[in-house]
Amino acid sequence: MGVTNQPERGWKTAKRKRITETGFNIFSERGIEAVTMPEVAEASGVSRATLYRYFPTKLDLVLAIGLETWADYINYRTELIAPETNANWTAAEFLGYFLDSFIDLYRHHRDLLRFNYDLNSFMRKESGAAQVIGIYQEIAVGVRAQFHDLFERGKKDGTIRTDLQEESMFSGPFHIMLAAITRYSVGLLYLTQPEEQERELIVLRDLLYDHMTVKREA
Repeated sequence: MGVTNQPERGWKTAKRKRITETGFNIFSERGIEAVTMPEVAEASGVSRATLYRYFPTKLDLVLAIGLETWADYINYRTELIAPETNANWTAAEFLGYFLDSFIDLYRHHRDLLRFNYDLNSFMRKESGAAQVIGIYQEIAVGVRAQFHDLFERGKKDGTIRTDLQEESMFSGPFHIMLAAITRYSVGLLYLTQPEEQERELIVLRDLLYDHMTVKREA
């Protein structure tokens, strides 16, 4: 009986994925508040009953989209690193790649940053601060695990600062870079011209990198 049900489960999984991907596209383009659940159903090519069977509320839908979309991006960045590169990189090189992920988000995934900004506001309105904190803790689990490996490697090769607490080394740069690229992506910094924004982000990235790494004497 398990074999018989596998195609059905695959079909249901594909339909759910179509809903979340469609929802992400229209929410990031128009804003979460501006889009109704019936509009998501129509754009996804499913009935309203089907949409509500998967996601009983709009909050359920946007939470699922946020978790899935961030997980997809984190997996994408992780898979870009070849196993032989993983084996040979220093902690400082991993740190550079970690910080570069924020520049990549700004360059190629501003829709995700806009959605994330809107999701934060929507969740605070709908469910309060506690659930907002909960979803971001869940999103950060995979990244934190990778950063822990980076920090442990740094203890061995001495290329990053380990005199600072690991949590501070992770959360400080994470929040600083995410806040900066989000503000640029949603247009909250009005005095900076578009062509200057990426240069400023790279300067910020380099400042954090220089603060967190150990300089070798020539």
